[in-house]
Formats: sequence, structure tokens, C-alpha cells
Amino acid sequence: MSDHDSDDTARASMIRLREALTAHGITLPSLGLDLPTFASVYLSPPLISLGNCNVTTADRLADVLRAAALRR
Repeated sequence: MSDHDSDDTARASMIRLREALTAHGITLPSLGLDLPTFASVYLSPPLISLGNCNVTTADRLADVLRAAALRR
């Protein structure tokens, strides 16, 4: 397991994203930290992997993002 200073930042960001998606009824089962970047020696935060989702979830995510863009 990595112990970079930026790991907590990446974990917190992933958790905030999961909570925001859940608030809109969206679940990305594969949402997590990208293991190769999590285990890397770079100083940048690990990448967050969104993973795969089915068509229904992709459509729901697109609808939520489109509605948010229209409110701006």
C-alpha cells in the first residue's frame, strides 16, 4: 500500500464522487483508486478509476450531467 501524502486526497475525492453519484441514484460498482497509479512512486495523487457501467447507468449519468450544465 502506498503512503504518499496525496493518497488521502485521492481517497477523499473518490468518496465525495461516490456520495455525489449516490445522491443522484447512480452507482458505479468499479469506482475506486487506479491501482497502478496508487502504487507508483510519483508525487501526484493516484488516478480515480470510474470503471465500467451498464447502459442504464451511463444514460442516468449523462442525464444528471446535462441537467447540471443547463442550470449553470
